Amino acid sequence: MHPPKRETFDLVARTNTDPKGIVRDVDVFTVHPWGLYMARPTPGRAQFGYLESWLLPDLNLRVTVFHFYPGHEREQDFYLDVGVYTSGPRVWSGEDHYLDLVLRTGRGVDVTDVDELVTAVREGLLDPGDAERAIHTAVHTTEALARHGYDLDQWLATVGITLTWRGA
Repeated sequence: MHPPKRETFDLVARTNTDPKGIVRDVDVFTVHPWGLYMARPTPGRAQFGYLESWLLPDLNLRVTVFHFYPGHEREQDFYLDVGVYTSGPRVWSGEDHYLDLVLRTGRGVDVTDVDELVTAVREGLLDPGDAERAIHTAVHTTEALARHGYDLDQWLATVGITLTWRGA
């Protein structure tokens, strides 16, 4: 089992350092009161060539759209990572807390990697308080999406958040 994945988002250098320590150039960073938007290529990935993400610290979520190559498409519109996302004037950071939500707009949402969360707590890699927050976040998000017809934009509009996508 791996420890929580940590990333940094350097607004000045326009880079994203991924959990493996690989520094990647970012095409776009945009800061809003509710979060940080990032768009960047994903060199070396066989399944997708570009990704767009929003870090939403107050919701403990990272929302991502993957731009899959033909033949690698997945039945998902948004991929939501549960974790802790921290803003800063020059650098933002993220710590993934294992749980993910796979959203199919208008159809449903699946919570994944519960087994990883349980194992991480058992092995002392994740504090039980952080795990509890992750579970609450996943449950709250799933319930909110269900109340809004599994429409991310409808739900987020109720909390004053509007996400935009580049559509690379």
